[in-house]
Parts: sequence; C-alpha cells; structure tokens
Amino acid sequence: MATSKRKSNDSNASTGDRFIYKEFGTDVNPSALERPVTELPASQQNVRVQASRKGRKGKTVTVINGFQVKPETLESLLKQMKTQCGAGGTIKDGEIEIQGDHTQKLLQFLTQLGYKAKISGG
Repeated sequence: MATSKRKSNDSNASTGDRFIYKEFGTDVNPSALERPVTELPASQQNVRVQASRKGRKGKTVTVINGFQVKPETLESLLKQMKTQCGAGGTIKDGEIEIQGDHTQKLLQFLTQLGYKAKISGG
C-alpha cells in the first residue's frame, strides 16, 4: 500500500497567522506600568558623586545618583557630562555612570547647574 505525502493546504499555515501560544500579559502597554516621575528643581535634589571599581574588573567609574528627573532630562545631563569629562558613559537603573575618575569635575559641574551635590564613598 502506497502512502501519500500530504501537503499542508491549510490556509492558516500558508499565511503565517496561526495562533499557537500566547503568554499572559504580553500585550500590556509598557508605558501603563511605569510610575509617574515627579521632576524636582535642581536646587531641591541631593545628588551623590562617587568613584567605584566594584564589579567592573578594576576599571574606575564615576557614579552619580539621587536624581529625581524624567528620563529625557537624565539623557541630556548624561550628554553634557560626557562632553565635560571627555569620556564615555551610560545610564543604569536611574544612575549616571561616567568612565574614569571624574569626581571633582562632575561635582563642580553639578554645582554650577544648581544641584546640591556631595562626594560620597571613600
């Protein structure tokens, strides 16, 4: 008895619109889960500047935390700090990280912008 190979002529399979499995909550709008951020003026924010090497394979990074601003403002601050120090940097968990030890430069820069900045750590 000869077996015939069956081609899939199913219209759903050919269009790629098959519904196989869907994880609960995957259609949630990410902006609906974000908390609203109250942006304080620079003079009311206590910002900490510290140099850290922990977890970075011996590389020194200047970490600035304590900002209570919107992500867009944090991005613009990061760009200004990177050009001020002539180094790279990023934002992680609401903290700005600048490559290298630039605590004094960034402390002076932040106080010029009106932030209450202090050096923390040893």
